[in-house]
Amino acid sequence: MDLRGSSNSAGTGAAVLDRKIGYLVLRVTLGLSIFMHGLTRLPHLSAFADGMVKEFANTVLPPVVVRPFAIGLVFVEAIVGLLVLLGLFTRAALILGCATMAALIFGTALRSDWNTVAVQLLYCAIYAALVAAREYNAYSVDAVLRR
Repeated sequence: MDLRGSSNSAGTGAAVLDRKIGYLVLRVTLGLSIFMHGLTRLPHLSAFADGMVKEFANTVLPPVVVRPFAIGLVFVEAIVGLLVLLGLFTRAALILGCATMAALIFGTALRSDWNTVAVQLLYCAIYAALVAAREYNAYSVDAVLRR
């Protein structure tokens, strides 16, 4: 079916357009979510880091490791989120997002917080899907720069 609801032999063009729009929607919503994670924590950076130090008090990770990670995390989330949202340096941003999620899963597993690990795995699946389908990243700053 084409955009008017009828079938035609050019259905593959409409299917590709749908994939490009789907990619845009998923990339923008993931980017917005991650960007807002970082942005909303910036004004409360010290309190956020203090909270993470408390959360990891009963793990093998010492505060001297947790606090700098927490502070860095806020900036990584804001930057990765903005890049993914805009579709700028998309591949690198998605890979950095995946690596960040792996680090978060490691820490969350140390705390045995399996419900949060499940949510983090969902984020990883979205990052992985976006990396795998990057050929459909047509509506992005990267696409504009390629032209």
